[in-house]
Amino acid sequence: MLQVLFFAQARQLVGSPQVEIPWADGETVGQLKERLTERHPSLHPLISKLLVAVNNQYANDDVSIQRSDEVACFPPVSGG
Repeated sequence: MLQVLFFAQARQLVGSPQVEIPWADGETVGQLKERLTERHPSLHPLISKLLVAVNNQYANDDVSIQRSDEVACFPPVSGG
């Protein structure tokens, strides 16, 4: 299982600060996003802009994830 943390609007849409997802080591961030929208359709409007951090580093869709990695999802951040 892979633990995924959610912050801000992503947390509100999922309704929880974290979820566990069945996972095989080496699957990618893109696959994670697909799986998240299948399990949590409320994330669909945000998923194309969702930022995913793997071990505290923002990751592109082709980055592979291990079950032991720390994974966090954030909506886009803006500031002034």
